[in-house]
Amino acid sequence: MAFKPTEDSRLSPAYSVTEAAHYLRMPEGTLRSWVLGRWYPVAGQPKRSRPLIHLDDPQRQYLSFINLVEAHVLAAIRRRHGVKLPKVRTALDYVKRQFQVERPLIDQTFQTDGLDLFVERYGDLINASREGQQAMKEIISVYLKRIERDAKGLPIKLYPFTRDTESDAAPKSDPRVVVMNPAVSFGRPVIVGTGIPVSAIYERYRAGDSVADLAQAFSLDTSEIEEAIRCEAA
Repeated sequence: MAFKPTEDSRLSPAYSVTEAAHYLRMPEGTLRSWVLGRWYPVAGQPKRSRPLIHLDDPQRQYLSFINLVEAHVLAAIRRRHGVKLPKVRTALDYVKRQFQVERPLIDQTFQTDGLDLFVERYGDLINASREGQQAMKEIISVYLKRIERDAKGLPIKLYPFTRDTESDAAPKSDPRVVVMNPAVSFGRPVIVGTGIPVSAIYERYRAGDSVADLAQAFSLDTSEIEEAIRCEAA
């Protein structure tokens, strides 16, 4: 899988760590440790761990759309078991070697055989039971299904969650009303099928417009307005 930053907008710097954490509904500190590594003491000296996600814009420390999708998949692991960076890295490195892929979290093989292999290795590392491994796989699968791919199997759209993703239950019923597409509105969340930025809706809501007024102004259903507000207010 080869990307060329000058030809593919999916690799262009698009999101600060703060923005990405907001869209993914996760703690900023957690995401920062994934993309920048984490400092820890070794023999009294500070040392930084190797990042789990390698930024496509390491100089400015911005996430690309592809980086955002990678973090989206890793977030599924965090929801159930918390982040144990060395164990996640070991499992991902194992999948990389077995499938010879550079970025397993966005590779289509991860969604099929790679997921089984990852869950098996990660489950062994955390001493998860077979039942626990199956639950882990179900949650990760829910996240993977919110990624839309092109004919080559590469991510082109992400349907972010607009509801709580911190509980143990996988948010299977979260609607696909909001989408992030690097080719539309610079990759910011928009209402599906319209291109209307959810930020535009939320700004007017904060200014005092009611949900009903906004639905009429944007020619949308009230449920779509409510999803836009949930997305931005997270």
